[in-house]
Order: sequence, then C-alpha cells, then structure tokens
Amino acid sequence: MNISRRALCEVALLAAANPLGFPALATPTAPKVRVGVLKFGTVNWELDTIKHNKFDAANGIEVDVVYFAGEDATNVAMLAGDLDVIVSDWLWVSRQRSEGEDLTLAPYSTAVGAIMVKNEAPIREIPDLVGKKIGVAGGSLDKSWLLIQGLAERDHKIDLAKESDLVFGAPPLLSEKALSGELDAVLNFWHFCARLEANGFRRLIGADDAAKALGASGPVSALGYVFRDKWADENPDAAMGFVKASAEAKRLLARSDDEWRRLAPIMRAEGKELEVLRDRYREGIPNRPLAEEESDAAKLYEVLAQLGGEKLVGKARQMAPGTFWAALKT
Repeated sequence: MNISRRALCEVALLAAANPLGFPALATPTAPKVRVGVLKFGTVNWELDTIKHNKFDAANGIEVDVVYFAGEDATNVAMLAGDLDVIVSDWLWVSRQRSEGEDLTLAPYSTAVGAIMVKNEAPIREIPDLVGKKIGVAGGSLDKSWLLIQGLAERDHKIDLAKESDLVFGAPPLLSEKALSGELDAVLNFWHFCARLEANGFRRLIGADDAAKALGASGPVSALGYVFRDKWADENPDAAMGFVKASAEAKRLLARSDDEWRRLAPIMRAEGKELEVLRDRYREGIPNRPLAEEESDAAKLYEVLAQLGGEKLVGKARQMAPGTFWAALKT
C-alpha cells in the first residue's frame, strides 16, 4: 500500500499534538443518554446543571436532552423505545410493569404539591374547606388530591369531592385564579406552590403531610428517572453514570446559591420567588435508603389503589416488584 508524503506528515502532526501517541486518534465518544423532558419543566434545572458543569462527561456519558410539549408525549416516546430516560411517577411505572413493560425508576424528587391559601384567609384546617371553591391541578385522579381526600375522610369524615366546589384546570391558570381571589384554595404542583408562597400564600396541607399520616415513615419520591431494565442491563455504566451525574448536580444545587442565580433566567424567577423555589427544591432532594422509600411507596400504593381504583392503578392492587431500580439497593 502506498501512502503519500502529505498523509504521513498529517499523521505525524496529529501524533505530535497528542502526548499520549496514536491510540487517542481512535478514542470512542461517550455513550449518549437520551432524556425526554417537558420543555419548561423543573427537571430542566437539574439537567442544565449537569450539562453546564459537565457532570455527564465526568461520569462517562453525554446527556442528550429531547424536549416535548406534554407528559403523554414523553410517555409514548419512552414506550416506543425512542428515549433512554424520562421523568414520571412510581404509580405509572408500577402500572406499566404490571402490564408487562420492564420500566423501573431511580428517585428524582420528593417535592409534592400542597393546598395553598392566602395568608389572611380564615381557612386553617381541612374542615374549613367544606363549601369552599378549590382549584385542583392534575385532574380528579391526581395522587396528591387523592391522598388529601383520603386523610379528610379518615380523620374528619369529610368527602371533599362532594362537599366543596371543585375547579379542575391547568396549573398556571389555577395559580392565576388563586392570586386574583377567584378561588378560596388551590392544590397545585410543588413549583407553582412555591411561587404562590412567595406571593402571599401559605400551605394548608401538603401531599407529603397526608402521605405520612396515611402510613409513610418519611418523604417518598413523587417522581423518578424512568428507564428500562433491559437498557440498564445492557448499558450499566451509562445508567449508573446518569444517576451519578444527577447526584452531583443535586449536591451542587444543595449548597450553591450562585448556581441558582445562574439558573434564574431558565426558571423565569427572581427575588423572593427564586429563593423559595430554591429552598423547596432542596427540601425535595431524596436522602433516604432506597429500601425505605420502596417500602413506603408500596404502602401508599395500596391506599391510592383503594381511593383511585382501577382507573388509577389498573388491575394490580399492589405495587409491582422492581418498580424502584434494584441496582440502587446495593
């Protein structure tokens, strides 16, 4: 085989520029982990922290963020095999496993919604909600709403669904209605609650309070990073690398106010709103052994199965084994 003088010179120059010699010319690229998220969802804050600080590269992967307009679209893409990772809750994962899918999850956040009322409102406890106009985000089968209903029924013999005036709607719209005084109270997702808290609202009761009252021994991750067992088995370094990159991002966000100020434009928050969002995110960082979370989730699953029935959980009355990623127990 004849090699031109010019080609030899080019190779020599590359070798000279590379102190490790020729093998680096064939260095493989880091495996990509395709993560599907809502375009304006809170998960973007953590993923942006991973990318900006190169925590993915440090753990041998490249996080490739794919944006979607709605949660249903991310679920469909995951089930179709177009994504490696999405964010969803353990109820959905358990239902899919019970129906034959091999999805599993690694805890992402314990932050959950709460019923919020204005600071000056006379509403002080659950019985005060009777006859009031309550906005509920997430629909009638939202797990936070079901848990709070369950607690109201058990402790106060109140059927909130029948004894209050319910308004279901999109989270931003319900927050606006609460701010304008069109609602007496609103159950919203955690980050909308945080923004309300920064603007004259207080928590009446959180879904986490209801969960503990109904049997959980501590905070349970409402959401997790969801992926397939098969993908994790075939790509163990990539799967664990992603979990480690997430953990590094959480550690930085737990200690660095500067990182939150950098994220402010993405979050569309400043001042008091930024501070409350930061504090509530930090409170939601999972810090319990996986076995404890899994045990509590199983207890709550049975409560939710009773409250929401087959429409919520399908035919399975118990949480499917393997819903939480077993590799994190070791």
